[in-house]
Amino acid sequence: MRTLGFIGAGVICVSSVMVWNANPTAAANNNELEAVKQQFLGHYELLSFISYAEDGSAIDNGYEGRITYDAYDNMTAQGMPKDLPARAAASTENVRGGFAYYGDVTWDVENKIVTHHVKGSPSRGSWVGEDNVRHYEWDNGLLKLSIKNPEGRITGTLTWRRFE
Repeated sequence: MRTLGFIGAGVICVSSVMVWNANPTAAANNNELEAVKQQFLGHYELLSFISYAEDGSAIDNGYEGRITYDAYDNMTAQGMPKDLPARAAASTENVRGGFAYYGDVTWDVENKIVTHHVKGSPSRGSWVGEDNVRHYEWDNGLLKLSIKNPEGRITGTLTWRRFE
């Protein structure tokens, strides 16, 4: 119970307001969502970006990068092949590779999905206005974001470690 009071024109008025949550499941789901958001907050470094071929074989893409989640449901991510600077130095062509984007974030806690709603991407213009859906899991303090194809097969996993 909350008691509210105010003084006006020399009169004291006190009122009691009972706060009732008619849907405890919604409150529990909201608490779980807030806990997941808190778990994501921070800055991470990319430890690995592994792609998976149709036959299940793993391919290390040799990437490095950063991802950040803030308290306002925003994210930003950048990644590139570790050898990109050497390839660029050895070429007179414009050498490309990697990703960079930012946007809003939403979570589907029940299905362990985080969706990056891409607002901008200087490296992948076609991503702007799209959703990058990632299936998340936590493994010994590491954040694993997996990409699945329409059939539900994991085609890639990015493993991130939070900067402490």
